[in-house]
Amino acid sequence: MNSTPHITEAESEVMKLLWQKEPLTAIEIISQLKDRMDWSDQTIKTFLNRLHKKQAIRFEKSGRNYLYYPLVTYDEYVKAANRSFLDRMYNGAVGMLFAKFLEEEKLSEGEIEQLQQLLEQKKRDGS
Repeated sequence: MNSTPHITEAESEVMKLLWQKEPLTAIEIISQLKDRMDWSDQTIKTFLNRLHKKQAIRFEKSGRNYLYYPLVTYDEYVKAANRSFLDRMYNGAVGMLFAKFLEEEKLSEGEIEQLQQLLEQKKRDGS
């Protein structure tokens, strides 16, 4: 898959279940989300249809059930969400994001050391 489809926050609740365990039936997904999210069966089925159209999930028919599988990994989702946030908030300028973050957050000596090591590694890698 070349580009990761945009998965909304609500749709990500379905994906989280599939990232934890696959495959799941529609009935399993509905039963787990219905109470937790206070969504109707139809709302959850709508999310499943949207995710399928976006090619974020696939399904197989197994007897009378449909088994759902993720096509997008959690890592791909996080990378796409981070990129989307960075583009929206900082016009893609990762340096601005980190500068703002470092101004606002208190960091321990260990966290600062870890960040320095990451930056040094990036410098050595030339990226």
